Parts: sequence; C-alpha cells; structure tokens
Amino acid sequence: MIPVLPLVLVLCVSSPIAHATTSTLKSNAVCSGHRVSIPLSSRTWLPLNHRRGPCSPFPSSETIPSTADVLHRDRLRADRIRKGLNGTAGAKRRDVTVPTTLGSSLDTLEYVVTVGLGTPAVTQTVHIDTGSDVTWVQCRPCPATACHPQKDKLFNPARSATYSAIGCGSAACNGLSRDLYGNGCSKRRQCQYIVNYGDGSNTTGTYSADKLTLTPAYAVDHFQFGCSHAAQLFSDKADGLMGLGGGSPSLVSQTATKAFSYCLPPAANYSGFLTLGVPRASSSRFTVTPMYRTMSVDTFYLVLLQGITVAGRRLRVPPSAFSAGAVMDSGTIITRLPPKAYRVLRAAFRKEMKMYPRVASSSAILDTCFNISDAVGDDVKVPSVSLVFERGATVELDRSGTILDGCLAFASTGDDESVGIIGNVQQRTLEVLYDIGGGAVGFRRGAC
Repeated sequence: MIPVLPLVLVLCVSSPIAHATTSTLKSNAVCSGHRVSIPLSSRTWLPLNHRRGPCSPFPSSETIPSTADVLHRDRLRADRIRKGLNGTAGAKRRDVTVPTTLGSSLDTLEYVVTVGLGTPAVTQTVHIDTGSDVTWVQCRPCPATACHPQKDKLFNPARSATYSAIGCGSAACNGLSRDLYGNGCSKRRQCQYIVNYGDGSNTTGTYSADKLTLTPAYAVDHFQFGCSHAAQLFSDKADGLMGLGGGSPSLVSQTATKAFSYCLPPAANYSGFLTLGVPRASSSRFTVTPMYRTMSVDTFYLVLLQGITVAGRRLRVPPSAFSAGAVMDSGTIITRLPPKAYRVLRAAFRKEMKMYPRVASSSAILDTCFNISDAVGDDVKVPSVSLVFERGATVELDRSGTILDGCLAFASTGDDESVGIIGNVQQRTLEVLYDIGGGAVGFRRGAC
C-alpha cells in the first residue's frame, strides 16, 4: 500500500458509443504532422514523435516489432515500477558504483524529441521518460563495441565551448543518489555515473554539464547530464534519453519552471509536443487532480483512480479498490488496473462489444479482443471509457486510447494491493500537465 492520500480520476463521456478507428502499433505511410495549431507563443514547445512510423526521425527501415513482443517488454517495465514502489526492487548497495535497478525499461520507450547540446549546438534525438531522472547522450570517445549505433553524430565534448566535466567533490556529483545511479571518481577526479535499468539496459560515463537548447528562444545553461561512454542493450537509433522524472537530476528539477506537459499523438502518423512550464493561456481548460509522491522513490508521479465509466454508466467499483494509487507514466504502454476494477471493466466492455466476434490475442497481457477487421473503413463502434479522479476531476479518453490491435488496451496488475499505472495509450491526444510546484496533474482534451 502506497502511503498517499486518496486521489480520484474520472473519465467522462459525451456519448456512450463512439465510432473509432482502432489503434495499432503501425500507421499510415505518410506523416500528417500536427492535427492542431502550433502555439507559437510558447518558448519551450518541442515537436514530439513516435519512434516508429512516418513521422519518426529514425530511418524507415527499422524493424517494427510485433505487438506481442512490445507488450512483453511493457510487462517487464510495469512489473519493475510496481516492485520499486513496493520496496522490493534491486539488491542492497555493495559499493558506490553498483546501483540498484531503476523501475524503467528503455525498450518500451516510444516517443522522441530533438534538442541541441553544447556550443555550437549539436542535434541530439532522445527518448522522453517520466520514469527516469538522469538525462544522457552517447559521447566521444565511445568504442563501437560499447555504444549502440545512433541517428546523429556522437556528441563530442572537446568541440563544445561550454562543456565541463563535473568534479567528484561537487554538490552535483554528491547529489546523485548512490543507490540508484552510483557515482564513482575517475583518475582525473571527474564524477562518474552508472544507471542500470530494469530491462538490463545500462549507461555509464562522465557526469557533465553543458548548454541545452530546447528551442531557438529557450536554453538551459550548465545543464547536468550523463556523457555516456558505454551504453548497452539500447535497441534503436536514439542518441540517448531525456529524464523527466521527479528526482533532482531530471530536466524539470534543473529548471525554474517546475512543470512540464506533453501530448502524445493518436497514431504514429501524427505529431505531438513537449513543453516546459504551466501553459498559462490554456490553464483554465485543464481538468486537475492532486499529484502524489513517495518518500522512498521521488522519480514517479502518482494519482489515485476512484471510478470508471463505460458507455456513460458508472461501474460498480468501490473507490477503495484504487487505494494503492496509480503512476502516470510516459513509458508504459497500456494501463494497469487492480484486478477488482479490471474484471468489472472487462465485463462491461465485452457486453458493449457483443456485436463483434471475440478472438484470441497474440499477447498474453490482452484478454478482451474482437474481430473488427470486417468493419467498413475500420469504423468500429467502440463504447466510451472514462476514469474518475479525485475532487471530481473528469477526463474523457480519446477513441484512440481504448483499443489496441482490436483489444481492450487495459490489463490487470495481478494484485489488488499493487500500484496501478496509467499508460501512454490512454494518454493519447491529451495534454498531460505535471505541475510539480503546484502538486497537481492536469489533463486537456484534444490537444494534439
């Protein structure tokens, strides 16, 4: 049981049945860009894209894994997050260079942004991850056997006029959690870090500082990041990772804004965005619910789910079923609910989808799948699904956030005492605001 106050998330619906084009891991062959107008007034607005598909900055020749493979990795990430928050992840620290594993899996990360690092700025394309704190990129020198192939050129610290290695005795080095990141010392008295992730991926190198350019109008001077000289088991062409967690090394903790938001597009052939700060102009359009944190792991952002509606009807799930809380996570794909809540949701969804034949799923995680391939133009009648948050906050899921490859895109945690997870499929088209300074999570519909 996570020691947090009750939090409720409710999704409301304007219509009990929606006509929806169902979501898959594949997309149309043409990038359609943004579905909404770009807010030119924001200094920190960055385009965000799925790592696979026509809008991806990576080569189109990259192999697209099966849904079953992706969801198998997704299960590993979800299990690591829950175990970490329940206090059972990782071994005891043996020395300062052997950290416990983080509750993250790099192989499930799906969304990337492009930033500039150094002076002059060098383009770097990195994954975003709310389940990680340390930002890192691969740096020279980095032997081919130690680094994975990437889209852009390796960052070369020697060619940046603003680069500096962080010293061993500095506050920044001492501020790295030795249990999670480790911090050793090189012969040149430079701070060394290592991060091990839950799927076996890892990165190690020199903890450094340089200018981070997010947009032409906004940069972060002396931004602290990992200059990786060895990164193993990172499976695609990304140059590194942008840590958006709540710990002190993360991007948001290093800026004065203490808030960020993103919008994940409905499919890989559309673009979303990432922005820093609270979007004042549209703040009144956010549905807001309290944010909770744990003292043991400050990386994750938690909310409390209290109810679910299907086709406009509130399901008979007591609020106490959600008392363990739920993590808002950009890297987990499908939402995990306590078994008591998931069983009721599954039964209600099956009842509303009875016009479509039931079929088996290629993934062991998804157990409510339908043959919808004969629907004209893929226009499938999908019942609206809503979640109910604390303080009456109401958020309606987009139609792309309910079905994945013909299956209900939810799963059970397997344990009613385990923390739940709000995955990125359910977050599609919502601008999700993480207002760390204000202690709130907000949702704005139809943002991308």
